[in-house]
Amino acid sequence: MVPPAMFHINDLTYRIAGRVIFENATAAIAPGHRVGLVGRNGTGKSTLLKLILGELQADGGEINIPPRARIGCVAQEAPGGDITPLDAVLAADTERHSLLAEAETATDPHRIADIQTRLADLGAHAAPARAATILHGLGFDTAAQGRPLSSFSGGWRMRVALAGVLFAEPDLLLLDEPTNHLDLEAALWLEGHLKAYPHTMILVSHDRDLLNTAVEQILHVEHCKLSLYTGGYDRFEETRRQRLALQDSARRKQDEQRKHMQAFVDRFRYKASKARQAQSRLKALAKMQPIAAVVEGAMPEFSFPEPVQLAPPLISLDRVAVGYQPGQPILRNLDLRLDPDDRVALIGANGNGKTTLARLLAGRLQPQAGEMARAGKIAVGFFAQHQVDDLDPAATAFQHLQRLMANARVDRVRAYLGRFGFSGERADVAAAQLSGGEKARLTLAQIGVGAPQLLILDEPTNHLDIDAREALVHALNEYAGAVVLVSHDAHLVELVADRLWLVADGTAKPFDGDVDDYRKLLLETSTRDDKSSKRDTARVGESAPDRRAERRSAAKRRSELTPLRIASKEAERQIAKLLTERDRLDRALADPADAARIPALMKQRGQVERALASAEAAWISAAEALEVAEKERA
Repeated sequence: MVPPAMFHINDLTYRIAGRVIFENATAAIAPGHRVGLVGRNGTGKSTLLKLILGELQADGGEINIPPRARIGCVAQEAPGGDITPLDAVLAADTERHSLLAEAETATDPHRIADIQTRLADLGAHAAPARAATILHGLGFDTAAQGRPLSSFSGGWRMRVALAGVLFAEPDLLLLDEPTNHLDLEAALWLEGHLKAYPHTMILVSHDRDLLNTAVEQILHVEHCKLSLYTGGYDRFEETRRQRLALQDSARRKQDEQRKHMQAFVDRFRYKASKARQAQSRLKALAKMQPIAAVVEGAMPEFSFPEPVQLAPPLISLDRVAVGYQPGQPILRNLDLRLDPDDRVALIGANGNGKTTLARLLAGRLQPQAGEMARAGKIAVGFFAQHQVDDLDPAATAFQHLQRLMANARVDRVRAYLGRFGFSGERADVAAAQLSGGEKARLTLAQIGVGAPQLLILDEPTNHLDIDAREALVHALNEYAGAVVLVSHDAHLVELVADRLWLVADGTAKPFDGDVDDYRKLLLETSTRDDKSSKRDTARVGESAPDRRAERRSAAKRRSELTPLRIASKEAERQIAKLLTERDRLDRALADPADAARIPALMKQRGQVERALASAEAAWISAAEALEVAEKERA
């Protein structure tokens, strides 16, 4: 038997409007290998998939795909019509579909025998059960599998498209951000399924856990080139860091060698006894290929403003029911409490009411029954996907923020935008020209205006690349307020959330455990017969104890810094109050009508001056302590 051929990309060059995307890029992928395609937003990951599919034509080089190899990808347009999800998935295997159709009309006994043999090879009779298993893993119960596609939202129909290409099992599977339309439950199932995929796969994803679990190699797009690394994403990062460190070290050594050789040439090139050695060194310098300096793109940094601390609880729910239609609650019997330092993730399948609960906590929905208490001065920052799409396309990032910070100076608005990666000219680019990641960062910046005590984030990472997701993790762990998170990104949930609330069966309750415990629960309670779902889905990279330790460490840092921040803020408020009082006394002393009160006013002013000096000393002490603590934390 001839072994499957490798998939080759040879000296690929591609340009868009004069901008070079790939230049002499080369990579070779062995058959059956599962590869994660990674790189900063805009480096050409999706473009490479289109070149492989033949939707774009390269300017140079070639992409060699094994003959007769079947290539599969998720259709960009969601399927629709009266066909059911199950029938749509079964139809995705076009060979099986056409053979079954031919079997109904064929009359030649030899052809009938060939058809039945091929159908047996394809496992055609077990196909409905396999299709149902995939649909179930992606969130479709038995009843949903029999409903017409037209009754589902676009996101659910995209799940059907994903199920179809997984069912067809092409020889080369191309997936571009497959988890974007999934909830955490379906994303966890997909991890296990892709880990067992039997053919070659190229996966574009910003989901760190998926890239650690489902792939064996990482193909990195950088500086118009392709570099292949062995292992998952965490191993890729470590290997790349080591390679860059070696490259930088080699460059420094070469620079020193160049300087030494050049110094010898400059000193002895005109001295007869050393001229030959000098000429030799000149030739060596000319032949020496310079080692490129390590040039890393700027890493994004997010920072949410410091909120004014409120007494707990921020929000408490007692037997609350909530919904959109009177008398038709989505969630009932909600008995929950949210405190100022809580980090909560809402888990549960899409359609169970996570967004409904998030909108209730944000004040966008009112209870239909029960008692809901909110801290009187609570401010909430609410991130929802539609907000990214609802940005004013003609307005710049600066104009969006200026509208929300009407009384702020221009430099303060720009400084605030800089916290979210909009420095310099990027702050003056119209929203229509921003990337999806930049729009998401602008939306995050908007919800932070006013320093809210509570951030509610509903799928905040869909448009963020891996570096931006890590920046968001850091920002949320440094943020001193409460966080409620809805996300399919298990890595984000694990590193940010201290508690989970399970939204299921028409209510929401605290879940006793972390994401790993929830994963185990999903596997234990699953009725699917999908073998891959029964395999160990433990992640490559950080262990669960490592994640729990990191979350505890972040919570400990917040708890240590909070008293210092409160002391600093209190000292600032006291200073402002005393300055206002001193100004009042100065005006009274300058008023001739108060001449008789001058001795008393002077005494009061002296008291204020002493109190002011004490407050300023307290502020300096608190600020220095906070600065030291933050440096130690960093």
